[in-house]
Amino acid sequence: MNFQKILIANRGEIALRIIRAAHELRLKTVAVYSAADSESLHARLADEAVCIGPAPSKESYLNITRIISAAEITGAKAIHPGYGFLAENPEFAEICESCGITFIGPQPEHIRAMGDKIKAKETMEKAGLPGIPGSHGNIDHMRDARRITKEIGYPVILKAAAGGGGKGMRIARSDEELDAGFRIAQAEAKAAFGDGRIYLEKFIGKPRHIEVQILGDNYGKVIALGERECSIQRRHQKLIEESPSVAVDETLRRRLTLSAVAAAESIGYRSAGTIEFLMDQDKNFYFMEMNTRIQVEHPVTEMVTGIDVVKEQINIALGDRLKIMQEDVELRGHAIECRINAEDPERNFVPVPGKIVFFHMPQGIGVRFDTHIFAGHVIPSHYDSLIGKLICHGNSRAEAIARMKRALEEIVIEGITTTIPFHRRIMEHPKYVEGNISTNFIEEM
Repeated sequence: MNFQKILIANRGEIALRIIRAAHELRLKTVAVYSAADSESLHARLADEAVCIGPAPSKESYLNITRIISAAEITGAKAIHPGYGFLAENPEFAEICESCGITFIGPQPEHIRAMGDKIKAKETMEKAGLPGIPGSHGNIDHMRDARRITKEIGYPVILKAAAGGGGKGMRIARSDEELDAGFRIAQAEAKAAFGDGRIYLEKFIGKPRHIEVQILGDNYGKVIALGERECSIQRRHQKLIEESPSVAVDETLRRRLTLSAVAAAESIGYRSAGTIEFLMDQDKNFYFMEMNTRIQVEHPVTEMVTGIDVVKEQINIALGDRLKIMQEDVELRGHAIECRINAEDPERNFVPVPGKIVFFHMPQGIGVRFDTHIFAGHVIPSHYDSLIGKLICHGNSRAEAIARMKRALEEIVIEGITTTIPFHRRIMEHPKYVEGNISTNFIEEM
């Protein structure tokens, strides 16, 4: 597990985030970039940079052969996948290990098991986590969907077994909607993931999306770093995250923490990971999925705990023991993250690539902006539209909101359309200010 140089198999703000963590640990870094990212900051700030192909992801950031070759020619003995692209690809993790390269993430079998939503649900229920009522395994026939729905009642939701990002999901409130949704969900799942398996669950109306950040080392120790509230979403994609959740008191936090830790311990999980729950209006929580990677929203956890999640993830890959004790984890104050995307909220969040002609970064106490953009930077059309994450911390949630409102007024990005005005509206919304939120918030604004 000993390595002195890390290749970052990613781009954008997360590549910069990993480069900074590695440099603080006195490790060398290698950036890989596509032709579209030749002028990117991650290629400039890494110790070395290698072009791995043209703009399309499948020919660059998803091209395993080229990434492994870049690691071999630069002598990088470890690869950090970031999030997205190959981060949750078990075959990529296996290839890294077979080439004598440390994969900075969990073991391939854990990525594979948690990537299959049906297997993940079965595994976590065996570990004692409550699951949402529904099918035990995938359902192949409409008659099975009808039988299960008759037992648990409408509404129900059909989900892709290999799913994510809202693809292969359909809500049904009647027999007619169930029949149509079953066929559509299967077709979408097959088209999006090459896997047409679907399963069925009771649909929980107006839930909160609560997740627990965990760290596990190679010696069986797992700790939880508190919870994040991720309920502000559009099309099952998160827009705003915060920590801690206003809906979670100390008693509930302890239950969530113990459940998450026990679940990760039961499979011998190592590296950073997140266990995600849906919580109903009576504060019953149910296991939803486990993400076996660093997440976009990890900074809010870092801001309230003071723990560098990425550095801890790298140290675990180096074979170090976790030095943090569970009792040492304390949530101080409140942090909120707004995902700034190159999208037009007035046109259903359609991506808006283009050139940034002027950029001013917000500043001041309690403000952090993780971004890869600069004046003159061209946002390509080939990748995710995320251009930055604005994180604000305060001694209270009210102070964090006030700082976020100030920071959103200070930030200037000219030349492209962004979600900044939309975030300003949310920060002013009475229900958000009250903490009266759910995954239905955007639709009900």
